[in-house]
Amino acid sequence: MLERKLSSVPGKVIVTGGCGYIGSHTIVELLAAGFEVVSIDSNVRSDPSILRGVERLTGERVPNYPVDLRDSFAADEVFSAHRDAGAVIHFAAFKTVPESVAFPERYFQNNLGSLLSVMRAVEQYRIPRLIFSSSCSVYGSPECLPVTEETAFGEAQSPYARTKQIGEMMLRDCAGSSPTRFVSLRYFNPAGAHPSLEIGEVPFGRPENLVPAIAQNALGLLPELVVRGADYPTRDGSCVRDYIHVSDIARAHVQALEYLDRSVAWHEVFNLGLGDGVTVLELLQAFEQATGVKLRFRLGPRRPGDVSAVYAGRDKAKRLLGWQPRFSIEDVMRTAWNWELKRTQAETNLARAGKHSDMRVAQVTPAFQET
Repeated sequence: MLERKLSSVPGKVIVTGGCGYIGSHTIVELLAAGFEVVSIDSNVRSDPSILRGVERLTGERVPNYPVDLRDSFAADEVFSAHRDAGAVIHFAAFKTVPESVAFPERYFQNNLGSLLSVMRAVEQYRIPRLIFSSSCSVYGSPECLPVTEETAFGEAQSPYARTKQIGEMMLRDCAGSSPTRFVSLRYFNPAGAHPSLEIGEVPFGRPENLVPAIAQNALGLLPELVVRGADYPTRDGSCVRDYIHVSDIARAHVQALEYLDRSVAWHEVFNLGLGDGVTVLELLQAFEQATGVKLRFRLGPRRPGDVSAVYAGRDKAKRLLGWQPRFSIEDVMRTAWNWELKRTQAETNLARAGKHSDMRVAQVTPAFQET
């Protein structure tokens, strides 16, 4: 069972996108801190059974409302029933960069429509705190690294990035005139899985994120791994990114809630990254060193919407939130690998039994060390 460390500001938190990757890990941290949690997730791109993993890990069953937040009437029913909530954490959004390039209107409608619905609800029911799931993509293709919260928005490299920029602007414009205080958390590249292996990333179809694609390649589920771009102006030609363990990202949300309780700021932004840039080729090497598994990959063309390099300056989060990463890049790769091993074992066993997976399988001991 999860070790608990109660927050100084417990209460009820509504988590949108609670069945998703970062949302489910954040729910675990919220429950450990003593918060009551309600999830809203349409499950269009998430698996509701992930909440069973949360329950096994925490001993608590989290209710989920399968509501499309763009439906303001359906959303209002949920918020009305939980008008005593002290905070909302808004994750619910589409997040695949190439898809956003192909279908930009889908991203504007979903990502901004759902945010507008949530903002309307927190104002109507006077919910005092809202944390917005933002992204390092707001910086575009930065000229100076690392990027800090003072770095200006760059030209968005994808419609997905544009929705995050506009989302932050919406909060900034409403700050001060709304009864709600806002925090935007700019994630860099969340990866890995909870050390318990009860929850982790569940890609729908072929994984777009690099780390689960690496793990599936190592298992033979993806016959070929393509490194998208080998001609970037970086030390080995591949993109530079800042990979941060998802549990570190999740923990920051509890600290952001505590910050909002003591802060007088109406809207604050924080970078959440490890603070070190690694290239894609270096990440592949880190996986091989952490797991002992050799990868099969080739170099391919650039992916539309990708920037050459971005990594975080995280001094502000350390100073104001008291947040700093506890997991290393090796921890990211080990937990991602062990989670994929467990998930594949579950799917294989249940397929043989003619059943569908609910991710209930025997524990795999993680090769995990906290830093």
